Amino acid sequence: MAQTRRDSLISAAAKLLDRGGPAAVTLREVGRAAGVSHNAPYKHFANKDQLLAAVAARELRRQTDLTVSKTGGLLTQPTPQALMIRYVRWAQRYRERFKLTFGRWRQDDANLRMEATRARSILVAAVKTAQAAGALPLGEPERLAALLWALAHGAADLALSGHLSGKGNAHAEAEDLVADLFRHLKRS
Repeated sequence: MAQTRRDSLISAAAKLLDRGGPAAVTLREVGRAAGVSHNAPYKHFANKDQLLAAVAARELRRQTDLTVSKTGGLLTQPTPQALMIRYVRWAQRYRERFKLTFGRWRQDDANLRMEATRARSILVAAVKTAQAAGALPLGEPERLAALLWALAHGAADLALSGHLSGKGNAHAEAEDLVADLFRHLKRS
């Protein structure tokens, strides 16, 4: 499928974000990086916040598209542990995208909210399936999904900040803590 101009602008913004954080993303620079006029981004995005929300929404969509078919059904039944490991790896590979996607937003963006809801629903469905199979303890699936996400997110954030590593006091990487949590939950 051919990339639209809007998609090209989002890709250019993501690359600028990766190189220099949100400060490196200006609509003028995004236009230049995408090979279009400096005014072209304004035809698709009212401001920088709207463009950054589109980058974050695309990141969430890409993560969920790995498990969801074009018709909306699950391609695979991902385990909650696999989803959380994938999340941690994504955070470590795309530090700035991770920080952007899960940072504070000054204004609501319907598309970003929709993609976040979609991503959360896939995790909750995976938790329900794991609970039914006896791989996770019974309980409120939404709350257990939040616990899993909080641990994975916190571990990824600590690792990115240099406070968690295999050589540190905990002798664990972010992925190790995710695996530990699932081992503990399986025993309960």
